[in-house]
Amino acid sequence: ISIDDLSPISPSNHQPLPTRQPSTTPKRSIKALKRWLSSPVRRFSLGGGGKSQSSKAIQSPDGSSYMFLPLSPAQNPLSPIEKDLNFTDKTQVQSQSPEDDEQERRTALEKSIYVLTELVETEKLYVEDLGLVVEGYMATMSSVGLPEYLAGKDKIVFGNIHQIYDWHKDYFLGELEKCVCEPDLLAQLFIKHERRLNMYVVYCQNKPTSEHIVSEYIETYFEELRQHLGHRLQLNDLLIKPVQRIMKYQLLLKDFLKYYTKAGRQTEDLERAVEVMCFVPKRCNDMMNVGRLQGFEGQLRAQGKLLQQDTFTFIENENSILSRPKERRVFLFEQLVILSEPIDRKKGFSLPGYIFKNSIKISCLGIEDHCPDDPCRMVLTSRNIDGSMHRFILRALSPEIRMTWANDIIQMLETQRNFLNALQSPIEFQRKEIKSLNLGKSLTTSPSLNSGLQPYSSASIDHQAFSYLPLTSTHKMPVCYPQENIIRR
Repeated sequence: ISIDDLSPISPSNHQPLPTRQPSTTPKRSIKALKRWLSSPVRRFSLGGGGKSQSSKAIQSPDGSSYMFLPLSPAQNPLSPIEKDLNFTDKTQVQSQSPEDDEQERRTALEKSIYVLTELVETEKLYVEDLGLVVEGYMATMSSVGLPEYLAGKDKIVFGNIHQIYDWHKDYFLGELEKCVCEPDLLAQLFIKHERRLNMYVVYCQNKPTSEHIVSEYIETYFEELRQHLGHRLQLNDLLIKPVQRIMKYQLLLKDFLKYYTKAGRQTEDLERAVEVMCFVPKRCNDMMNVGRLQGFEGQLRAQGKLLQQDTFTFIENENSILSRPKERRVFLFEQLVILSEPIDRKKGFSLPGYIFKNSIKISCLGIEDHCPDDPCRMVLTSRNIDGSMHRFILRALSPEIRMTWANDIIQMLETQRNFLNALQSPIEFQRKEIKSLNLGKSLTTSPSLNSGLQPYSSASIDHQAFSYLPLTSTHKMPVCYPQENIIRR
C-alpha cells in the first residue's frame, strides 16, 4: 500500500469524506505520515494479511489520527516492490520441490491400497451373504423338501448362485487377499477370469423370472424360512447381491486406477481390467432386460448374441396425422430384431418388463439410407414372402445411437452376403478375397465391396453410389452402403 492508494478520513467528526482533501490537512502531518509509511512495519500496521478491504484507524508519529479506506482494485495499482513480492509468492506456490512430488505419490499409493483393502473386505461380506443363500435357504429346502406349489421352481429361484458362491469362496477371495501385498496382480486377476465372470450374465438373465416367483411367496413361505434361519435380510435382498457386486467391481477398480496413476505406477493392465469390468456388467444388464421380455414364443438363446438394445420412438404411419409415436424397446440379436413395448410404467406392474410386439429376421432385414434432415431417424425394413415390404420407422434418442445401430446392422448384412456368396461360388469368392488382400492391404474399404460379387438375394446394390459411414471404435474397417437403394437380406 502506498500513500496514493489511501483516502484519509478524519475520525473526529465521524463523517467519511468522499475524496481526499489535502488543503484541509496540515502539511506537517502529511510529511510525518509519509515518513511513517516508509517504515517496513506499515504492512502489518495496515493489516496486510488479506484484510486490507476493511477501514483502519492509524495513529501517525505526530499524534494525528487518520482513517484510511482502500481504493478499488482498478484504482489501486501495486507498487513495483509489491508487484515483485506478489510475483515471488506465486512462483513459490506454483513450483514444487521433488520432495513434495514424492510425498504426493506416496499419498496416492496409500489411497490405492486403501481402495484395495476395501475391495477385499467387501468381498468377504459378499461371500458371507452368498453363503446365507446357498448354505441357508438352498440347503434347508433340499433337506426338508419343497411344498407342492414350488416343486421344480427352486432352480429358477436360485439360478446358478451356488456356482458363483463356490468360485468366490474357494478361489477369488484368496486371490484378492494376495493383491494387498502385491497390487500389481490385481489387473491380471480380472483380465484372466473375464470368461469365468460370464456366469454373472447367466445369473442376470434368469433374474427376472426368479424375481417373479420370489415376489409371489416372499410374505408366506420364504418369510417362514427366513425366521427359521434367523436371517435379518429377506431372500429377495440376498438374491440381488450378485447383481450389485458385479456393478461394484468397476467402481472400485476405477478408484484404484485413479490413485495408482497419480502414484506414477504402470496402469496399462489396469485400464484393460476396467474395460473388462465395464463390459461384463453391461452384458448383465442387457440380459436382465431380455429376461423381462414377455410374449415371445421362440427361444431367445437360439437368436445368437445380443448386440444392441435401446429405446426408440416408433412411428407406425408417418403419413397419418392420427398416428401417435410409441415407445419401443428394440433388441438386436445376431439372428433377429425384436421390438417390444415397455410395461414398467404401467399401473399394476411392480417389476419392469417388456411385451413382445414385432420381430424381423436378419435374413429379411434391410435399412434405408440416412435422412439428412433428421440424424436420429432410422428406417428398418422387413421383406415379406410375397415380396412386399414392411417399414419400421424408428427415432433414436441421439444421432450417435442411430449411427451405432446402423453400423452394426450394415456389418451384419455384409457378413451375411459374403457368407452366401461364398456358399454360392466358393472358388470364385476365395480367388477374389486373395486378390483383394494382395493388392489392397492399405485399403480401408471392405474387400467384399470391391470384389464385384452380386448379393445372393434379389436386392441390387448400386456400386457407383457408395457413401462411407463412420464406424464406432469397435469396428476395424469402414462399411459403406448405397445412397439411393435399400440394402436388404
